[in-house]
Amino acid sequence: MSTHENPLGRITWTDLAVPDAQANKAFYEAVVGWTSDPLDMGGYDDYCMKPAGSDDVVAGICHARGDNADIPPVWLVYINVPDIEASVRQVVALKGSVLRPIREAGGGKMSIVRDPAGAIFALYQAAATT
Repeated sequence: MSTHENPLGRITWTDLAVPDAQANKAFYEAVVGWTSDPLDMGGYDDYCMKPAGSDDVVAGICHARGDNADIPPVWLVYINVPDIEASVRQVVALKGSVLRPIREAGGGKMSIVRDPAGAIFALYQAAATT
């Protein structure tokens, strides 16, 4: 994702990590009318969720495994930032905390953090485009 597609300061992505992604995706299919496409995660599927009749993926519903193993079952928003290292430093300086250090993800870099009030979100920096 480029910063042109997702302007800085905007929510870039939304994920939900839960113990049983298959059951939870069925819940959202029934309640809000989303459809799903499986995403092979090497032995199990996570799900790309789309509004009915659309090919636009609006969220992911993932199993709480691997890197997601101890993320609480909350809708995790990813906010696009220009400099993830500077943003993570600000989180710490302003009494927030880092739950997941910066790592490569989705063609860029991400980090899961908590604000001083306890809200969990992710910072995302898109890869530089040439």
